[in-house]
Amino acid sequence: PFVTILRSSIGGFNDNELIQIRLADRNSTFYEAMLKARLVVNENLKNKIEKLLQNLETWRKEEEYLPLNELIWKLYTDTGFYHYVSLLTNGDLRQANLKLLFEKAKQYEKASFKGLFNFIQFIDKVKTSSGDMGSAKLIGENDNVIRIMSIHKSKGLEFPVVFLCGTGKQFNLQDLNKPILLHQEIGFGPKFIDVEKRIEYKTLAGEAIRIQTKRETISEEMRVLYVALTRAKEKLIITGVSKDLNKSLQEKEQLLNIYRNTKNEKGKINSSLVEKYVSYLDWLELVYLHNKEKMNSIMELKEYRKSDILNEIPKQEKKAVEIKNLLENSKEETEEQKKQKKIIEENLKWCYQYVKSQEIPTKTSVTKLKQKQEENNSTEVLDIGDLMERTEKLQNEKRQNCQTKDIQDEQTRTVNPKTTKLTAVPKFIEKRQKLTPMQKGTLMHLCIQKLDETKEYTKEGIEQFIQDLYINGIISEEERKAVNRQVLYEYTKSALWQELKEAKEIYKEQPFYINLPAKTIYKEADEKENILVQGIIDLYYISKEDKLILVDFKTDYIQKGDEYKLEEKYKVQLDLYKQALEEALHKKVDRAMIYALS
Repeated sequence: PFVTILRSSIGGFNDNELIQIRLADRNSTFYEAMLKARLVVNENLKNKIEKLLQNLETWRKEEEYLPLNELIWKLYTDTGFYHYVSLLTNGDLRQANLKLLFEKAKQYEKASFKGLFNFIQFIDKVKTSSGDMGSAKLIGENDNVIRIMSIHKSKGLEFPVVFLCGTGKQFNLQDLNKPILLHQEIGFGPKFIDVEKRIEYKTLAGEAIRIQTKRETISEEMRVLYVALTRAKEKLIITGVSKDLNKSLQEKEQLLNIYRNTKNEKGKINSSLVEKYVSYLDWLELVYLHNKEKMNSIMELKEYRKSDILNEIPKQEKKAVEIKNLLENSKEETEEQKKQKKIIEENLKWCYQYVKSQEIPTKTSVTKLKQKQEENNSTEVLDIGDLMERTEKLQNEKRQNCQTKDIQDEQTRTVNPKTTKLTAVPKFIEKRQKLTPMQKGTLMHLCIQKLDETKEYTKEGIEQFIQDLYINGIISEEERKAVNRQVLYEYTKSALWQELKEAKEIYKEQPFYINLPAKTIYKEADEKENILVQGIIDLYYISKEDKLILVDFKTDYIQKGDEYKLEEKYKVQLDLYKQALEEALHKKVDRAMIYALS
């Protein structure tokens, strides 16, 4: 992460400058190498380092008294990063995401804990538990997109062209059929039930509420329809399905003529007739028929039958073929035209040479490689036994151009469980009630990572260890209940545990990256393509005999005698761990083992 910041617009260091810094000290962390480099590098690079260190010191002091959200915004302004991202592709979205981070930090500090360290720990926990806080949404009403929304959501917005669809659907009046109807003014209207005859009757109170509620529902639907009809700036297209349009129009026209003879305000449709219909399409047809001359000047009524639509498709296809033939046979082509046509055809038929490489990821994980192997063992991915052999062969061919990267300086520091105390979870993170098998496996890995090899655990000690993890906020209440105490206890009595107690050095949960030729994993990949594989080694240690031993913990359920199945399943994974470890430490792995918790 530190090198990423240096290489970004915030640090402004180029690759050559980063190499000079690393050459100042190849074995320590990059930060320590930078402190040493400022004594030996040129003046320009020295000034860059001094400026960065000065900024870091200033931000460290400000972190002690500034609220987290204000600190984040100050980092945006001090580095100019907020304005810088606006110049990149999708700049508006990038800025919106930075604002989202600012808002999340603000929400976080409203909980019972504060501080930058706790926030970073919290974000890491979200990432490891496959959580996602989502990205910012940035779509305005004037953007060149199609937006699908309900009529209620569109209130207050306007668009050039609006489609009002599904107007033939009837209003939802199911509430009017309930046994007991309620109204805020009239009261309640139950049905009368004759218990002896087992018959129920409608009551006057129920009918009164039913009539009033229907009128209120229809009034509300009218207001909703008004909103829908007034959203379009230029054109409104209304669609609806009618079983028999001609019959429906004739019936409405007859009723309109009948109701015109009753006492009614001039130019308006009788309210009793409006209440008779319960869909937007019926109302729109009434308005159209009530004043045809005026409506014809502002709207156009079109009827489409299912058969017409189905017949139209072949006609359009036939017409396209006729036009194509007409163009081809309209005149004889000259030699120059044929030459030009050939060039155009070649350009149109051109295919990218490395199209298959586009489908191959540039970065993947050991877990995904294992999943890929299980999905297709014979086509896309090479057999397990061939993988490391092919890798070694291709790497030997390119060794003169390759430089082995030392990842010892990337060893993560073991965090004391008592460093962080999390007492609450912000509202914007969804609480998980039930743990999945994958989460249970991750939980067991976490417990094994936190165990202290210098201690001698009893069953009561294991219970206290789990309780301490819960009290310090490292695991939740659901996770505390899900921990398998017996498995942890048996692990502390195993031969492996005894070796760890006597080991000279122990390293847990060590992340690594290894660069492999893509051809070793994907047969269709180009010879020059590489793929970056990342993973985490559960455990490796230097025994008292100075042997390097690699251990991988598995929670798969297996029966006694089926241990070989685990070896077959995870051979690729262990081989990659082994290769990464040997390249990083320049030391041969003497033994690699799987510890099956089951």
